[in-house]
Amino acid sequence: MRADLTLPAPRPSFWLRLRPLVACAAMALALSAAFPAPGLAQSVPGADDLRALIYYLDHNDQRAVQAEMRRLRAQFPQWTPPTDVADLRAVGQTTTASVDVQPIWARLERQDYAGARALIDAARARVPSWTPDAEMLRVMETGEQQVAFDAAYSARDLNGAIAAVRRVPALMRCDRINNAWRLAELYANADQDSNAVTTYRGVLGSCSRSADAVSTLEKANEVASWDEMLQLFAVARQTAPSNSATLDQLEERLRAGRGGSAARRSSTSSSGSASTSTAAAAAAPRAPAPSTNAPVANAGIPVTRLPLRGDGRASRVRALKEQGNWGACLAESATPRSLDVLYERAWCAYNLDRTGEALAGFTAVAQRGGSLGSDVPRDSRFGMMLAYLNLNMTEEAARLAASTNLTQTQRLEVETTILDQRGVRAYLQREYGQAISYFNALQALAGNLRRDLAMLRGYSYLNNDQPQQALEEFTRLNNELSTDETRAALASVRGIMSGL
Repeated sequence: MRADLTLPAPRPSFWLRLRPLVACAAMALALSAAFPAPGLAQSVPGADDLRALIYYLDHNDQRAVQAEMRRLRAQFPQWTPPTDVADLRAVGQTTTASVDVQPIWARLERQDYAGARALIDAARARVPSWTPDAEMLRVMETGEQQVAFDAAYSARDLNGAIAAVRRVPALMRCDRINNAWRLAELYANADQDSNAVTTYRGVLGSCSRSADAVSTLEKANEVASWDEMLQLFAVARQTAPSNSATLDQLEERLRAGRGGSAARRSSTSSSGSASTSTAAAAAAPRAPAPSTNAPVANAGIPVTRLPLRGDGRASRVRALKEQGNWGACLAESATPRSLDVLYERAWCAYNLDRTGEALAGFTAVAQRGGSLGSDVPRDSRFGMMLAYLNLNMTEEAARLAASTNLTQTQRLEVETTILDQRGVRAYLQREYGQAISYFNALQALAGNLRRDLAMLRGYSYLNNDQPQQALEEFTRLNNELSTDETRAALASVRGIMSGL
């Protein structure tokens, strides 16, 4: 469960995505090229799927077009928008024949995902214009990737587990917390303790249940230094202050297991550096980051010993990054020998969805690369925030943003995404009043609210005993673009209001 404006040089993919588009057709083609598709093997969007995109194109709402194109490319990775917008509009105006979806849902309920896909393929063959709705695809893809993740965990296949999580980030949500624990375990088994700690930190920054926090900290205690544990406790307390008493007791118990009061004076990490006390950790900047020893692309690079410059490949790596040739950039920068190359490589890794590697690189440069240029530490921290947000580590990104002097454009990018993720998370956790506040703040900051988030705000109003506001929201959306979704929402709220 992101806002788009022109960004500075460190992230050239945004230039490709956000270059001013002179025609609707050019807009669609540029966006289709800018967003590589994930692994969901679907066909082409039907009329219902294209209605919102056509509406946004007609109104030249580039931000909304970009968001809608991201959704379509994720749902239909094999689809390429037609070069002529008239062709796109013609598809959008076709009538979609009906398909009996009950047998498909029955297979999904039995977790027979292969059978469900077979029925979908058969339905498409009969009715080429039909496509499964978003909820059906979500359930099927989540179920399939959960199976893939379970299989990878059983085989101790770290790369397979990461691939499943990348395809469906929802596998790392709090209601599937066991997945995060298992991923951290696989990282630890691969001698990637820093990545394991980062995974635990993400859980503690998102999940507020006391039992979840306690179990996560107990597991982290097996791989984290005591300095890192103090940071993790600080994150847990920030996420759920009501758990402080339980966390205090746990901290004392874990401290005792490491040698009692001696653990207050010396770290258990291999560096032997002095440990901070609990009070010092609480007073430190609220932006815990992975250790600078975090592995990069499983290469075990000792980034703490990298010089600022000196790797002769720097100019070639930078040129490949500026061209948006991410794969060649990574190949050219393998095993970085200087921080300036590591910095360029981190952006390339980020744009290829190698988020963990990017986060480790950005962190090292942010901490040690101050002499590379006045903007490099700031832009490295910005890269860290983007990586955290890609990992749905919303609060980590928020804490880092609060202590960083970002440019106005960078801050808008980060803060709108933070509000987006917080609003969706609050809605999923049934904190409807809080979700409404986040969505309202996002609209005030960005100047508008994406259609999917506006629908969530409408349902938040409805579930928060504010049916009149829900009616107004759904009516506005339906007047802008009438779809089955808006009509169903209106019918629901009117039915509820008639019974009051």
